[in-house]
Amino acid sequence: MNNVFGEVREEKNHEYFMRQALREASKAFDKDEVPIGAVIVMNKKIIARGYNQVEALKDATAHAEIIALTSAFNFLGAKYLPEATIYVTLEPCAMCCGALFWSKIARVVYGASDPKHGGISLHKRLLHPKTIVEKDVLSQECLGLIQNFFIKKR
Repeated sequence: MNNVFGEVREEKNHEYFMRQALREASKAFDKDEVPIGAVIVMNKKIIARGYNQVEALKDATAHAEIIALTSAFNFLGAKYLPEATIYVTLEPCAMCCGALFWSKIARVVYGASDPKHGGISLHKRLLHPKTIVEKDVLSQECLGLIQNFFIKKR
């Protein structure tokens, strides 16, 4: 999209925000963490970011979604996110789906599906009934980052 000065401005759509989540996932990759990233958006503005920090924090619950949720709650001074969207590079696990359920988040948008551990694929009712789910946004990029991480590990 061009503005009046002829500069190209990236439209803030699902792909834009998923690219921001991929930036977070890259931070995890660089720190030798499983590269999953998340951003939480309200009114087309990022209010929170997170990436996996399980190894660094020695905490099995330090998933990107949990870190982003905690940041969003602190930023807003609220415990619910009924007007927010989370963009996450990999389908949330059952634990993260539970946290998303309790947050009452409006929308979950994820990149790559996780057939082994995905809480949405395996357990359809783990999210709040009003939560809208959209998947496969930049799925190849999201999956590629994770695959490259595990190739590097071998």
